[in-house]
Amino acid sequence: MKYRIICCFVAVMLSACQVRANDIELGGLVLDRTISRFGKDFLFYYSGYWRDMPSTDGVTVVVYEQVYPQAGTFLWLEMNQKRIYQTYFGRRYNDVKQMAEQAVLLSVNELANIQAEKMLGEHNTDSW
Repeated sequence: MKYRIICCFVAVMLSACQVRANDIELGGLVLDRTISRFGKDFLFYYSGYWRDMPSTDGVTVVVYEQVYPQAGTFLWLEMNQKRIYQTYFGRRYNDVKQMAEQAVLLSVNELANIQAEKMLGEHNTDSW
């Protein structure tokens, strides 16, 4: 019963606001696909920097990680389904914060490329 009331309320609110799906853009999503401590630390630092970055509307960043038990961790970052950064963490201490800063610098560059392509009308809508 509670579920029906909530659904009806949402439907009424959406129709009252006349919101269309094309009008809603989420700002700069960072999705977590990490599993180890190094991956979680990297994501913590990276997302802290990403939050402060302007003009991230409609851009999705996914941080992936593959753990190799005897060798370490392979981590990569994709922005709008394009790999822009990858690194390897050994099994011992790594400067995760410095690696996250490097990834943010590459992200800024890729974000500038995305914005330039949008302004010039050259972006490929198939890859989004």
